[in-house]
Amino acid sequence: MNPSALLAPLFLAFELWQLVVSERYLGIKQIRVNADPRELPMAGWMAATWAGGLLFYYAWMLTLLLHPVGRAQGVVLILVTGAGYLIRSTCGLKWVLVVLTFEGSIRIGMLVSFLAQSWRQLMA
Repeated sequence: MNPSALLAPLFLAFELWQLVVSERYLGIKQIRVNADPRELPMAGWMAATWAGGLLFYYAWMLTLLLHPVGRAQGVVLILVTGAGYLIRSTCGLKWVLVVLTFEGSIRIGMLVSFLAQSWRQLMA
């Protein structure tokens, strides 16, 4: 079993939290009032947790490449994250939430797939 599977539920919760936070700062209500999310207040602890979580998440994605179980999911997670960043950096602010939601749903699917694959290998 890949020992990285023990952290997968944590990152699954992080992905769900990230979707909620991105909806709050980039959601329909913010688009209606034409608010810039960079000007909205964010608690220091939330910004630090989010940034630290992203760095830890990216490092964890790279460790998935070291073990055969989860390697495919690791590759997809890395590619989706990179492609999502490229698309978000070129699209308008109104499309960022759409891209983030689509990107997050693919990453959540890969995390669930990794957990299922790890579970099957553990039971075999």
